[in-house]
This record gives sequence, structure tokens and C-alpha cells, in this order.
Amino acid sequence: MPTSLALLTDLYQLTMAYGYWKSKLTHRRAAFHAYFRNNPFQGGFTLACGLSPFIDYLRNFIFAPDDLAYLATLTADDNTPLFDNAFLDYLGNLRLTCDVDAIPEGTPVFPHEPLVRVTGPLLECQLLETPLLNLVNFASLAATKAARVCLAARGQPVLEFGLRRAQGPDGAMTASRAAYIGGCHATSNVLAGKRFGIPVKGTHAHSWVMCFDSELESFHAYADAMPNNCVFLVDSYNTLDGVRHAIDVGKELRASGCRLLGIRLDSGDLAYLSIEARKLLDAAGFPDAQILASNDLDEHIIDSLKDQNAAIDAWGVGTKLVTAFDQPALGGIYKLSAVQNAAGQWQHKIKLSEQRAKISIPGVLQVRRFHSGESGGQILGDMIFDTLTSPSHPDGFRGDRTIIDPLDPIRRKLIPDNATYEDLLVPIFKNGELVYSPPALPAIREHARRQIAALHPGITRNVNPHAYPVGLEKHLDDLRNHLILQLRGLPE
Repeated sequence: MPTSLALLTDLYQLTMAYGYWKSKLTHRRAAFHAYFRNNPFQGGFTLACGLSPFIDYLRNFIFAPDDLAYLATLTADDNTPLFDNAFLDYLGNLRLTCDVDAIPEGTPVFPHEPLVRVTGPLLECQLLETPLLNLVNFASLAATKAARVCLAARGQPVLEFGLRRAQGPDGAMTASRAAYIGGCHATSNVLAGKRFGIPVKGTHAHSWVMCFDSELESFHAYADAMPNNCVFLVDSYNTLDGVRHAIDVGKELRASGCRLLGIRLDSGDLAYLSIEARKLLDAAGFPDAQILASNDLDEHIIDSLKDQNAAIDAWGVGTKLVTAFDQPALGGIYKLSAVQNAAGQWQHKIKLSEQRAKISIPGVLQVRRFHSGESGGQILGDMIFDTLTSPSHPDGFRGDRTIIDPLDPIRRKLIPDNATYEDLLVPIFKNGELVYSPPALPAIREHARRQIAALHPGITRNVNPHAYPVGLEKHLDDLRNHLILQLRGLPE
């Protein structure tokens, strides 16, 4: 195994770092922000995730001797070394001194607002781009998918069953952790259970049933082996006959002081079969036996089954959760937004584009979230503001609480004067030192549950959600428009 993850980066990050070093810009302070432009799955929100792994990455950031030895072997087009030995020596002695502020995991976030702000020496900030996006993008995507699935389940347990279909071991572990934050009750991934403390669940597969001369015999054998863990998979041959066999064994379990926990349906018409299975179980005296459904489920199928009054008590969701089907990437980006000049004065930076959505937001940014009434009330909207230019007024904005859509300047919302607020980006590292205590995983999961519940239901519906109001503070909007016109050589 590698001794360092410093090389978990794109080569152009190192070539730019080398360029900064050669240009004597190494210690010029800069501000970068990580954000995304669109919610995934055509949904109304995204769930921030991946901060704790990024913290672990930063705490262990170092270019190890074997990293430097490898970099010394890289050559340019003329077969000369790509990097000077003096630069490699610099990397070997490098220790991060950046400030990192981030939105805590489990918080709903929205397009264009920064999830993470990195300020510090330009070279250091640049080196963090690729690992930050790698650790946050997929985790947030998977957590969001899990939250959508759990919303569809309407309070019923969702079990994450996707290990065998995940994108490799790292993808599986990231997805299991993210799914738990997003609301899943348990995972089949035993290593995730060990590493993260997530509850693990599972009983048997079709191969168990097929190893015996009959389904009934297989159920008897499993009950003998694990009488306190009996959820029988009933669709290996004939599903309703399988339910009847589970009932037969359930009666024997009851006579021995144990109980039938439930059955699992993994194929066929889940609405019809669950309703018929419920009738059989209830008639036989097993009203507490649960019906677990699996079989390529996602939020849309679960919504449909709920609408059909399927008698399903819990949901096993695998492939479409851990692969974040049908969106392969969040599309998170990391943009420079301010740089100090030689005199130490901050200069706002902006990236232009023919597409309004791709024009970046300048400044050293913060996100202010407003609530109705007391903190913890319904979430009203978010204001993105620049900490470099916001006025020093008690509310930070000279009393103007209008937020302006970064994509449509005539789309605005006035935040009520009596709204409470919180600033979402909190200090994580100061001068390279960790100043944040990451919450335990159950606390992150509970934070996500409360935060999602505080959103208007129109935001959290899975189909055609209402657009959550996120906007620029007026002074920031004016500054952004000024820079756009200036760079395009147009009059104000």
C-alpha cells in the first residue's frame, strides 16, 4: 500500500504548482471554492458528504520519499526531467498551512454555493483541488441518492445492499458511509460496519436454497443454524409457496421460543406478491413478520410501489444506490475567486463563459442560511456573500436581504426581517491545524434527517421539485456584474 496519498492528484496540479514555484508565486495567498452547478437526479437538493475523509487526507498530507522518487522519473517531451530536484526537495518539506472552511456533512446544499472554501498559499490551494473533488463529489452524490430513496420509503427502513455492484472497494466503502448519512438504516457491507460502525444486516441468498433438495428443507436447515436471524428469501421457485414454507418453519420457530422475523421478495410483481404474502402471514398468525423487498429498486420504483399500496415493510436497495444511478457524477468544480497582489491586497477573480451558469462568483465567499422564526424552523433560502466587501452591519448587509439568482438577475427573493440565520461554512483548519471536531457518524446522519425535514416538501419531492432559493447578496451581484462588463470591455 502507498505510504502517502499526495499523488492522488492530476498531473496538471503538479505542473501548475511547479510553475508557481518557478514564478515565485508559491506564497501568494489565494481563495478557491468547491461547488457544483446542478442538483443531481433532476432533484431539488444535494446532501453534502465526504468532509471527514477529506479531513483525514489533509491531516496525513505529505510527499513521502517514494512519491518524490517517482516524480523524479517523469520526463518532459524532450526527455529531460519534468521537475527540478530543488522543487522535489520543496515538496518533500511541504506542510499544509491553508485555512479550510466547509459546510458540515449531512447539510442540504444547492447549486453555486461553496461546499468548501480553501484560502492560503497559492501552491498549496492548487494541490488540494483534485483530492477534494474526488472525496466530496461521489460521497455527496451517493448520500443524495440515499436521501431520495429514504424519502420515497416514507419512514420505512432502507437497507443498503450494493457492495457486489459498487465501483470497486473504495467506491463501495464511500457509498456505504454516504448511504448511512443519507438515511439508510443498515448495510450488507461488513467492512463498512467494522470501519464506520454502521449496523449490518443479511441472512441468505438463493444459493442457500438451491443447495438442498427442497426449499422447505433449506428453510429448516437455516432455522436450525440461526434461529434468531430468520428472514427467508422466498422467490427461488414459486414465491407464494415459498411464503407458505416460511410460515411452516415459522410455526416451529415459535414453538421453540424463537420467531420468524420476516421474508424477502427479490423478483416478480412486488406489489401483488407483497399483498398476497401479507394475507398469508396474517392468516397464519404472523402479523409482525416483516416483508422486505429488493430487486433493482430506486426512489421511483419505491414511489410506485407505495402508490400501489404494496405491503412492504422494508427496502433493500443495492445497485441503483451505490452506483448513484442514473447520474454518474456530481460535476463538482473548484475555482479560484480571489488572489492577493504583491502588496497583500485582495483582488477579486472571475472566470467568464458564454454560458451564464459557468461564470464563476468572485470573492472570499460565505453562505448564510435563513430560517423562519427560531433557528431550526423551516429553511427559507440561502444568501452567498463576499466576506471581503460585505458591510460591517449587524445583519451583514445594511439591512438589504434581497437575494439575486446568479443565473437570472430578475429572479429575486426578499428574506423577511424577522428571519434567523446561520453561516454554513465553518472553520475546519486554521493555518494547517485542525480546529474542528468531526461529529460521530450517527450524529451526522441525524443532522441530515433534521435538515431535510426543515426543507419545504416541494424541495424534497423526487419529481419536478420546486427550485430552492439561492442568491447573491446585492453588493456581490453588483461586483460580479461590474467584473463581467469590465473584462468584456463593455460600459457599465
